[in-house]
Amino acid sequence: MDKNLLTLSARVLLYLILIVAAFIFIMPVYVMVVNSLKPLDEIRNGNLMALPMEWTLEPWLMAWSKAQIGVQATGLKPYFINSFLLVIPAVILSTLIGALNGYILTQFKFRFADALFAAMLFSVFIPFQIVLIPMAKTLGFLGLAGTIKGLIFVNVVYGIGFTTLFFRNYYAAFPNELVMSARMDGAGFFGVMFKILLPNSAPIIVVTVIWQFTNIWNDFLFGASFSDYTSFPLTVALNNLVSSSTGVKEYNVHFAGAFIAAIPTLVVYLVSGKYFVRGLMAGSVKG
Repeated sequence: MDKNLLTLSARVLLYLILIVAAFIFIMPVYVMVVNSLKPLDEIRNGNLMALPMEWTLEPWLMAWSKAQIGVQATGLKPYFINSFLLVIPAVILSTLIGALNGYILTQFKFRFADALFAAMLFSVFIPFQIVLIPMAKTLGFLGLAGTIKGLIFVNVVYGIGFTTLFFRNYYAAFPNELVMSARMDGAGFFGVMFKILLPNSAPIIVVTVIWQFTNIWNDFLFGASFSDYTSFPLTVALNNLVSSSTGVKEYNVHFAGAFIAAIPTLVVYLVSGKYFVRGLMAGSVKG
């Protein structure tokens, strides 16, 4: 058979497989969106794949500001805000600490540096459940139990292992000449970090921010364990939205709430997904 024909056939087969895979991954999103725009009666009649006969935004309005969350009819709005109040400082702090750790572990030679890095690397493999009791005692001792500040503390501590790994691998092959030149020009400890390393760390910063944002935004266990009704993150509120429905299950409201919770991570990946892949590859090569 002609070589060009074989190449064309292989490419067509590859595209078909990719189309089928994309269809499989997109279908749940389609079902969520379509059924969140239907009146409840249409969902009860079955055929979840059909487009709405009567389009309505009422389920979205209910999920956002009117739905019953636990004992309060507040909707997801305050908990959506809670998640941003949690995610933004936690991502910034864990990224800065990871960059600082990577800088120290690669640019300074001291005893037990490798052992320290190994200990931080080990923390990446510690299951969430193991840290619940000691973390609860720590938060109680610090007076941060049931607060957003406590959740920030938990997620920063748990994320340091990941962020240190990313930055340490990236800085391991960073041109040492630039660092030495900066020191000869009088740059101090933080001058080298903020004027030399961080400005040249855009790929790994993108990786770290996306990784931490996604993990913290989607976290349920820490939110359920260390927060109360005033500090619930969005994932916990969404679970309470579904669990608090008594009698008639408002599936259209649940679909709308699930999509509202997914919007920030979808936006992050759509905007910067390609930079995530590039940065991840850069970090792996430089490690």
